[in-house]
Amino acid sequence: MTEAALQPRLKEVSALGPGGFRKLAYAEWGSELASRTVICVHGVSRSGRDFDLLAAELAKSGARVIAPDLPGRGRSEWLPSPTHYSDQTYVGAMAALIARLDVHEVDWIGTSLGGHIGMLLAAEEGSPIRRLVLNDFGARVSAAALRRIGGYLTRSWVFKSKDALESHLRDALAPFGELTEEQWHHLATHSAVEDPDGTYRFHYDPAIGARFAIPIWLDVVLWQVWERIECPVLILRGEHSDLLSAHTVEMMCKRGAAAKAGRVSAVEIEDCGHAPALMDAAQIGLIQGFLFRDDEASGASASRSRARGQGRATEASPS
Repeated sequence: MTEAALQPRLKEVSALGPGGFRKLAYAEWGSELASRTVICVHGVSRSGRDFDLLAAELAKSGARVIAPDLPGRGRSEWLPSPTHYSDQTYVGAMAALIARLDVHEVDWIGTSLGGHIGMLLAAEEGSPIRRLVLNDFGARVSAAALRRIGGYLTRSWVFKSKDALESHLRDALAPFGELTEEQWHHLATHSAVEDPDGTYRFHYDPAIGARFAIPIWLDVVLWQVWERIECPVLILRGEHSDLLSAHTVEMMCKRGAAAKAGRVSAVEIEDCGHAPALMDAAQIGLIQGFLFRDDEASGASASRSRARGQGRATEASPS
């Protein structure tokens, strides 16, 4: 799919959070009258445009697809203080977005931090989330991986050209998988912003890194959230992920309301780390199969499997 074909409708909504109302930007694909709405939410240092290829394919299947830029990322406004970049802020912003969409239910695809937000929303009583895809995120998150991510985010990255930034991303995001030249260029284009002096930096608020200034030494445990989730869930784990362990995935297939109802399935993506890019045709097919199969089939049984992916593992990537 060419870059010209990956052109969504760019919109925004005003979301109330700490410090007042701020612009929350999002990209929209497909018909506003579609019977199915899918929300795709990115990782901590990324933007909604990571999902362009997946969103375009889901729209072809008849869905309306929404890919927001979380506060402080991409086209969304920065927040007044580093302390404002919190779970409460993200959940509030996503609730405002869902209200804007004027739908009763949504499917949720979340990569890393986007998966965390999806879990928090899905665990709430009366949640609008119909089905949940967790891309390399789960009920227990490695402290070592969070320290790695924090070390990356607390550095000040400046590049002399967009080509230099893209070269860096090819190394830093290698766990995403073996992408095409066009896909790497797409990621670089939407990761970069040019400063007045002609240099390039990443398209997010540097204050986000301040949240990682104090190293995290204990794993983040979210079983109390996971066990309340009742909707069907698909867990995707990169084979070499350092953030989500295979053991945690195994336990997620056994514990909690969704697992006990037979509504949890898990697939390990070979040759990927944290986190699969969801640009590969096979990965997109897994998500399409999960979202568009009928309800009866989706709740058959908790299961785990493996799927081919493309990529190499590295310890240098942000999420």
